[in-house]
Amino acid sequence: MTAASLVRLFVLAALWGASFLFMRVAVPAFGPVWLIGLRVSIAAAFLLLIAGWRRQPLPLRGNVRHYFISGLFTSALPFLCYAFAARTLSASLMSILNATAPFWGTLVAALWLRVIPTRKAWLGLALGVIGVATLVGFDRITAKPGAGLAIAACLTATLCYGFASAYSKRYMQGMASFNVAHGSMWGASLALLPCLLLVPTVQPFSSIAPQALAAVSLLAIFCTGVAYLLYFRLISDIGPASALTVTFLIPVFGVLWGVMLLDESVGLNTLAGALLVLLGTGLVTGFSPAVLRRKA
Repeated sequence: MTAASLVRLFVLAALWGASFLFMRVAVPAFGPVWLIGLRVSIAAAFLLLIAGWRRQPLPLRGNVRHYFISGLFTSALPFLCYAFAARTLSASLMSILNATAPFWGTLVAALWLRVIPTRKAWLGLALGVIGVATLVGFDRITAKPGAGLAIAACLTATLCYGFASAYSKRYMQGMASFNVAHGSMWGASLALLPCLLLVPTVQPFSSIAPQALAAVSLLAIFCTGVAYLLYFRLISDIGPASALTVTFLIPVFGVLWGVMLLDESVGLNTLAGALLVLLGTGLVTGFSPAVLRRKA
Protein backbone atom coordinates (compact mmCIF):
# COMPACT_ATOMS: atom_id res chain seq x y z
CA MET A 1 0.00 0.00 0.00
CA THR A 2 1.42 3.38 -0.97
CA ALA A 3 1.78 6.22 1.53
CA ALA A 4 -0.98 8.16 -0.29
CA SER A 5 -3.41 5.23 -0.03
CA LEU A 6 -2.59 4.76 3.64
CA VAL A 7 -3.32 8.44 4.30
CA ARG A 8 -6.63 8.15 2.42
CA LEU A 9 -7.54 5.08 4.49
CA PHE A 10 -6.97 6.88 7.79
CA VAL A 11 -8.72 10.05 6.63
CA LEU A 12 -11.73 7.98 5.53
CA ALA A 13 -11.86 6.18 8.89
CA ALA A 14 -11.59 9.51 10.71
CA LEU A 15 -14.46 10.97 8.65
CA TRP A 16 -16.76 7.98 9.08
CA GLY A 17 -15.88 7.78 12.77
CA ALA A 18 -16.77 11.48 13.10
CA SER A 19 -20.19 10.93 11.51
CA PHE A 20 -21.47 9.45 14.78
CA LEU A 21 -20.22 12.52 16.65
CA PHE A 22 -21.96 14.93 14.26
CA MET A 23 -25.21 12.98 14.46
CA ARG A 24 -25.11 13.17 18.25
CA VAL A 25 -24.68 16.96 18.03
CA ALA A 26 -27.29 17.67 15.35
CA VAL A 27 -30.12 15.19 15.99
CA PRO A 28 -31.62 17.01 19.02
CA ALA A 29 -32.27 20.07 16.83
CA PHE A 30 -33.29 18.50 13.53
CA GLY A 31 -34.69 15.11 14.53
CA PRO A 32 -33.66 11.92 12.69
CA VAL A 33 -35.69 12.48 9.50
CA TRP A 34 -34.58 16.03 8.70
CA LEU A 35 -31.01 15.37 9.79
CA ILE A 36 -30.63 12.51 7.34
CA GLY A 37 -32.73 14.21 4.65
CA LEU A 38 -30.33 17.14 4.75
CA ARG A 39 -27.33 14.83 4.94
CA VAL A 40 -28.11 12.91 1.76
CA SER A 41 -29.50 15.83 -0.26
CA ILE A 42 -26.51 18.09 0.47
CA ALA A 43 -24.17 15.18 -0.29
CA ALA A 44 -26.02 14.52 -3.56
CA ALA A 45 -25.65 18.18 -4.56
CA PHE A 46 -21.95 18.05 -3.67
CA LEU A 47 -21.43 14.95 -5.82
CA LEU A 48 -23.36 16.63 -8.65
CA LEU A 49 -20.84 19.48 -8.56
CA ILE A 50 -17.98 16.97 -8.63
CA ALA A 51 -19.62 15.17 -11.57
CA GLY A 52 -19.88 18.49 -13.44
CA TRP A 53 -16.24 19.28 -12.72
CA ARG A 54 -15.24 15.81 -13.93
CA ARG A 55 -17.60 16.07 -16.92
CA GLN A 56 -19.09 12.74 -15.91
CA PRO A 57 -22.87 12.84 -16.39
CA LEU A 58 -24.94 10.34 -14.44
CA PRO A 59 -26.23 7.55 -16.75
CA LEU A 60 -29.93 7.15 -15.93
CA ARG A 61 -31.21 4.83 -18.65
CA GLY A 62 -31.79 1.40 -17.14
CA ASN A 63 -30.16 2.41 -13.85
CA VAL A 64 -32.76 4.48 -11.97
CA ARG A 65 -34.20 1.48 -10.12
CA HIS A 66 -30.73 0.34 -9.06
CA TYR A 67 -29.80 3.82 -7.84
CA PHE A 68 -33.00 4.02 -5.80
CA ILE A 69 -32.63 0.59 -4.18
CA SER A 70 -28.93 1.12 -3.53
CA GLY A 71 -29.58 4.56 -2.04
CA LEU A 72 -32.38 3.21 0.12
CA PHE A 73 -30.23 0.49 1.68
CA THR A 74 -26.77 2.11 1.68
CA SER A 75 -27.83 5.54 2.91
CA ALA A 76 -31.48 6.39 3.61
CA LEU A 77 -32.49 3.53 5.90
CA PRO A 78 -29.18 2.92 7.74
CA PHE A 79 -28.54 6.64 8.24
CA LEU A 80 -32.05 7.02 9.63
CA CYS A 81 -31.47 4.11 12.01
CA TYR A 82 -28.24 5.64 13.28
CA ALA A 83 -29.83 9.07 13.67
CA PHE A 84 -32.61 7.47 15.73
CA ALA A 85 -30.02 5.66 17.86
CA ALA A 86 -27.94 8.84 18.28
CA ARG A 87 -30.62 10.27 20.56
CA THR A 88 -29.77 7.59 23.13
CA LEU A 89 -26.46 5.84 22.46
CA SER A 90 -22.93 7.23 22.61
CA ALA A 91 -20.90 7.85 19.46
CA SER A 92 -18.40 5.26 20.75
CA LEU A 93 -20.96 2.49 21.06
CA MET A 94 -22.56 3.24 17.68
CA SER A 95 -19.19 3.19 15.92
CA ILE A 96 -18.37 -0.22 17.43
CA LEU A 97 -21.76 -1.68 16.48
CA ASN A 98 -21.15 -0.37 12.94
CA ALA A 99 -18.32 -2.92 12.65
CA THR A 100 -20.91 -5.72 12.58
CA ALA A 101 -21.75 -4.88 8.94
CA PRO A 102 -19.52 -7.63 7.49
CA PHE A 103 -21.35 -10.20 9.63
CA TRP A 104 -24.68 -9.33 8.04
CA GLY A 105 -23.01 -9.17 4.63
CA THR A 106 -21.79 -12.73 5.08
CA LEU A 107 -25.21 -14.01 6.20
CA VAL A 108 -27.10 -12.22 3.41
CA ALA A 109 -24.62 -13.51 0.82
CA ALA A 110 -25.07 -17.06 2.15
CA LEU A 111 -28.88 -16.90 2.04
CA TRP A 112 -29.31 -14.95 -1.19
CA LEU A 113 -26.18 -15.50 -3.29
CA ARG A 114 -25.49 -19.02 -1.97
CA VAL A 115 -21.96 -18.05 -0.92
CA ILE A 116 -21.35 -20.50 1.92
CA PRO A 117 -19.18 -19.07 4.75
CA THR A 118 -15.98 -20.85 5.68
CA ARG A 119 -15.45 -22.32 9.15
CA LYS A 120 -13.27 -19.32 9.96
CA ALA A 121 -16.13 -17.00 8.95
CA TRP A 122 -18.59 -18.93 11.16
CA LEU A 123 -16.16 -18.52 14.06
CA GLY A 124 -15.98 -14.80 13.29
CA LEU A 125 -19.77 -14.56 13.34
CA ALA A 126 -19.87 -16.27 16.74
CA LEU A 127 -17.23 -13.90 18.14
CA GLY A 128 -19.18 -10.96 16.78
CA VAL A 129 -22.33 -12.09 18.56
CA ILE A 130 -20.40 -12.49 21.81
CA GLY A 131 -18.84 -9.05 21.33
CA VAL A 132 -22.22 -7.38 20.81
CA ALA A 133 -23.60 -9.24 23.83
CA THR A 134 -20.66 -7.96 25.89
CA LEU A 135 -21.35 -4.40 24.81
CA VAL A 136 -25.10 -4.64 25.35
CA GLY A 137 -24.98 -6.58 28.61
CA PHE A 138 -22.39 -4.56 30.49
CA ASP A 139 -22.54 -1.00 29.13
CA ARG A 140 -24.21 1.49 31.46
CA ILE A 141 -25.78 3.25 28.50
CA THR A 142 -27.92 0.19 27.79
CA ALA A 143 -29.81 0.85 31.03
CA LYS A 144 -31.17 4.12 29.66
CA PRO A 145 -34.81 4.18 28.49
CA GLY A 146 -35.01 3.33 24.80
CA ALA A 147 -31.49 1.90 24.63
CA GLY A 148 -32.73 -1.51 23.49
CA LEU A 149 -34.54 -0.01 20.50
CA ALA A 150 -31.52 2.15 19.71
CA ILE A 151 -29.20 -0.88 19.66
CA ALA A 152 -31.68 -2.75 17.47
CA ALA A 153 -31.69 0.27 15.13
CA CYS A 154 -27.87 0.15 14.83
CA LEU A 155 -27.96 -3.57 14.01
CA THR A 156 -30.76 -2.94 11.49
CA ALA A 157 -28.53 -0.33 9.86
CA THR A 158 -25.70 -2.83 9.46
CA LEU A 159 -28.18 -5.39 8.12
CA CYS A 160 -29.11 -2.83 5.46
CA TYR A 161 -25.43 -2.55 4.54
CA GLY A 162 -25.24 -6.32 4.21
CA PHE A 163 -28.25 -6.39 1.88
CA ALA A 164 -26.87 -3.46 -0.14
CA SER A 165 -23.55 -5.26 -0.60
CA ALA A 166 -25.28 -8.39 -1.92
CA TYR A 167 -27.57 -6.33 -4.17
CA SER A 168 -24.58 -4.50 -5.61
CA LYS A 169 -22.79 -7.77 -6.36
CA ARG A 170 -25.93 -9.20 -7.97
CA TYR A 171 -27.12 -6.27 -10.08
CA MET A 172 -24.55 -3.45 -10.22
CA GLN A 173 -21.33 -5.19 -11.20
CA GLY A 174 -19.42 -3.25 -13.84
CA MET A 175 -21.01 0.12 -13.06
CA ALA A 176 -18.57 2.98 -12.49
CA SER A 177 -18.06 3.39 -8.75
CA PHE A 178 -18.47 7.16 -8.84
CA ASN A 179 -21.79 6.81 -10.67
CA VAL A 180 -22.97 4.30 -8.05
CA ALA A 181 -22.10 6.75 -5.25
CA HIS A 182 -23.64 9.72 -7.07
CA GLY A 183 -26.79 7.94 -8.23
CA SER A 184 -27.44 6.19 -4.92
CA MET A 185 -27.24 9.51 -3.06
CA TRP A 186 -29.99 10.92 -5.29
CA GLY A 187 -31.93 7.69 -4.76
CA ALA A 188 -31.65 8.17 -1.00
CA SER A 189 -32.79 11.79 -1.31
CA LEU A 190 -35.83 10.74 -3.32
CA ALA A 191 -36.68 7.98 -0.83
CA LEU A 192 -36.66 10.44 2.07
CA LEU A 193 -38.59 13.23 0.34
CA PRO A 194 -42.08 12.05 1.44
CA CYS A 195 -40.86 11.84 5.05
CA LEU A 196 -39.55 15.40 4.91
CA LEU A 197 -42.95 16.62 3.76
CA LEU A 198 -44.71 14.89 6.65
CA VAL A 199 -42.30 15.26 9.59
CA PRO A 200 -41.25 18.70 10.93
CA THR A 201 -37.89 19.48 12.50
CA VAL A 202 -37.68 19.27 16.29
CA GLN A 203 -36.81 22.98 16.44
CA PRO A 204 -37.78 25.73 13.96
CA PHE A 205 -34.95 26.43 11.52
CA SER A 206 -34.70 30.00 12.81
CA SER A 207 -33.83 28.79 16.32
CA ILE A 208 -31.39 25.99 15.45
CA ALA A 209 -27.98 26.62 17.01
CA PRO A 210 -24.94 27.28 14.78
CA GLN A 211 -23.25 24.15 16.17
CA ALA A 212 -26.08 21.95 14.87
CA LEU A 213 -26.03 23.67 11.46
CA ALA A 214 -22.27 23.21 11.25
CA ALA A 215 -22.58 19.56 12.30
CA VAL A 216 -25.11 18.70 9.58
CA SER A 217 -23.01 20.52 6.95
CA LEU A 218 -19.84 18.66 7.94
CA LEU A 219 -21.78 15.40 8.11
CA ALA A 220 -23.13 15.85 4.59
CA ILE A 221 -20.12 17.25 2.76
CA PHE A 222 -17.18 15.56 4.44
CA CYS A 223 -18.53 12.42 6.17
CA THR A 224 -20.71 11.53 3.18
CA GLY A 225 -19.68 13.26 -0.07
CA VAL A 226 -15.91 13.38 0.42
CA ALA A 227 -15.91 10.02 2.23
CA TYR A 228 -17.61 8.29 -0.71
CA LEU A 229 -15.01 9.72 -3.09
CA LEU A 230 -12.17 8.50 -0.86
CA TYR A 231 -13.71 5.06 -0.45
CA PHE A 232 -14.16 4.42 -4.15
CA ARG A 233 -10.70 5.84 -4.88
CA LEU A 234 -9.31 3.28 -2.41
CA ILE A 235 -11.24 0.46 -4.06
CA SER A 236 -9.73 1.52 -7.38
CA ASP A 237 -6.18 1.85 -6.03
CA ILE A 238 -5.82 -1.04 -3.58
CA GLY A 239 -8.84 -3.27 -4.22
CA PRO A 240 -12.01 -3.93 -2.20
CA ALA A 241 -10.36 -6.34 0.27
CA SER A 242 -7.77 -3.82 1.42
CA ALA A 243 -10.28 -0.95 1.36
CA LEU A 244 -12.45 -2.97 3.73
CA THR A 245 -9.80 -2.55 6.43
CA VAL A 246 -11.43 0.82 7.11
CA THR A 247 -13.99 -1.25 9.07
CA PHE A 248 -11.32 -1.87 11.72
CA LEU A 249 -10.35 1.80 12.01
CA ILE A 250 -13.79 3.42 12.22
CA PRO A 251 -14.42 2.30 15.85
CA VAL A 252 -10.99 3.59 16.84
CA PHE A 253 -11.84 7.07 15.59
CA GLY A 254 -15.46 6.85 16.75
CA VAL A 255 -14.32 6.15 20.30
CA LEU A 256 -11.54 8.75 20.06
CA TRP A 257 -13.87 11.57 18.92
CA GLY A 258 -16.48 10.56 21.48
CA VAL A 259 -14.00 10.66 24.36
CA MET A 260 -12.20 13.83 23.24
CA LEU A 261 -15.13 15.97 22.10
CA LEU A 262 -18.21 14.61 23.89
CA ASP A 263 -16.57 13.51 27.16
CA GLU A 264 -17.84 9.96 26.71
CA SER A 265 -16.45 7.31 29.03
CA VAL A 266 -15.02 4.00 27.83
CA GLY A 267 -15.07 1.05 30.22
CA LEU A 268 -13.31 -2.29 30.09
CA ASN A 269 -16.49 -3.89 28.75
CA THR A 270 -16.43 -1.47 25.82
CA LEU A 271 -12.84 -2.35 25.01
CA ALA A 272 -13.48 -6.09 25.41
CA GLY A 273 -16.63 -5.98 23.27
CA ALA A 274 -14.88 -3.89 20.61
CA LEU A 275 -11.95 -6.33 20.51
CA LEU A 276 -14.29 -9.30 20.02
CA VAL A 277 -16.28 -7.51 17.30
CA LEU A 278 -13.14 -6.46 15.42
CA LEU A 279 -11.57 -9.92 15.76
CA GLY A 280 -14.77 -11.44 14.43
CA THR A 281 -14.79 -8.94 11.58
CA GLY A 282 -11.26 -9.95 10.67
CA LEU A 283 -12.22 -13.63 10.52
CA VAL A 284 -15.39 -12.96 8.53
CA THR A 285 -13.66 -10.76 5.95
CA GLY A 286 -10.58 -12.99 5.76
CA PHE A 287 -8.37 -10.00 6.54
CA SER A 288 -4.70 -10.52 7.28
CA PRO A 289 -1.65 -8.26 6.97
CA ALA A 290 -0.75 -10.22 3.83
CA VAL A 291 -3.66 -8.51 2.06
CA LEU A 292 -1.93 -5.19 2.52
CA ARG A 293 1.53 -6.51 1.64
CA ARG A 294 0.29 -7.82 -1.71
CA LYS A 295 -0.85 -4.28 -2.58
CA ALA A 296 2.30 -2.54 -1.36
